[in-house]
Amino acid sequence: MMTPRDTPTGRAPGPHMLSGLRILDLGTMVAGPVAATLFGDFGAEVIKVEVPRRGDTVRDLGPFVDGKCLYWSVENRNKKSITLDLRKPEGRDLLLQLVEQADAVVENFRPGTLEKWGVGWEALKARNPRLIMLRISGFGQTGPYRERAGYDRIALAFGGLMGITGFPDRPPVRIGTSIADYQSAILGAFSLMMAIYHRDMHGGEGQQIDLAMYESIIRFTEVLVPAYDRLGTIRERRGNTHFAAAPGEHFRTSDGRYMILTVSADAGFQRLAQAMGRADWLTEPRFATHELRWQHVAELNAVLAEWIESQPVDELCAKLDAAKLAYSFIFSIEDIMNDAHYRERGTIASVPDPQIGPVRMAGVIPKFPDSEEKPIEPAPDLGQHNAEIYGEMLGMSASDLDALTEAGVI
Repeated sequence: MMTPRDTPTGRAPGPHMLSGLRILDLGTMVAGPVAATLFGDFGAEVIKVEVPRRGDTVRDLGPFVDGKCLYWSVENRNKKSITLDLRKPEGRDLLLQLVEQADAVVENFRPGTLEKWGVGWEALKARNPRLIMLRISGFGQTGPYRERAGYDRIALAFGGLMGITGFPDRPPVRIGTSIADYQSAILGAFSLMMAIYHRDMHGGEGQQIDLAMYESIIRFTEVLVPAYDRLGTIRERRGNTHFAAAPGEHFRTSDGRYMILTVSADAGFQRLAQAMGRADWLTEPRFATHELRWQHVAELNAVLAEWIESQPVDELCAKLDAAKLAYSFIFSIEDIMNDAHYRERGTIASVPDPQIGPVRMAGVIPKFPDSEEKPIEPAPDLGQHNAEIYGEMLGMSASDLDALTEAGVI
């Protein structure tokens, strides 16, 4: 078992929670790179490997401020950037040298791509038997669809989520952000931490992790699978109603905004009825249980909608707070950036960027109040750390680097 000051890379842990870990990020776009970013947010050294001259595709997506991509700034913060062409034999050899000094590699290429370049799992494991390799792909490393391209919308569709999102009289609707990418990133980071823990605390070996993006969706579809398996239920699009919320909807308020209010538990329903002055609901047999209320959800929602829109907003919020009910206005980004709760918790951080100045973005999440939080470093320029990584880690000279640059290897 490792001692508190020992790490696989031989580096001192340092002041932050994941200091001492070294991650090679071979990924592109979102799912793989964000999994690595989550490690960087908590102090791991994350080295992002990018294609020479072009870099990660995200750099070109925008939106831009003075030529700097904001998407890149958010999802590749707290990293070092090196350039390396893995399709060239010299690039393959450099990666294998870097792997010898790494804890983990993250990649999200189509299955078989790294093997074609001679840097698949077997080649990397041969150079570092303690290596952990996180492999994120659309459909996984096995199965009849393994070679299909996959990205966020494909995973949402194949994983069953898009088909139940939207209104019944309209086509399915995508969620407003790349949720399949981000769920895959979170599950990827979690699985990587499990593998590192198993290796370092239980004397385990290095291993590869096979994470399919569609599986990160199907895992979080509530009772979609068992309800079909045991009851034959095929869930359809229901708009803003949900079987676990009766009443529950998006309700218009008297000032023209929209509020979400949902009630599941009997005690919550009783408090809502009291706040509304609807004592008759408390003795109505049709509303005695949540299951019964769900059968009459349209009626309950209609009455609740009328009551909410009739109330001055301040009085409405006071009544709901007094009743200890869960609710929220539907926030725009302008609301978020001006909200006192966001401000007090530091949910939005300001990151200094040497090129475009301060950039506000979601901060390091979750919070660990008893641990020192790592300052966020701005996302790197392409190849910014070539001299540091190749020089210090691999002992290469400036002339070596010049030659590799000239040959298009880095």
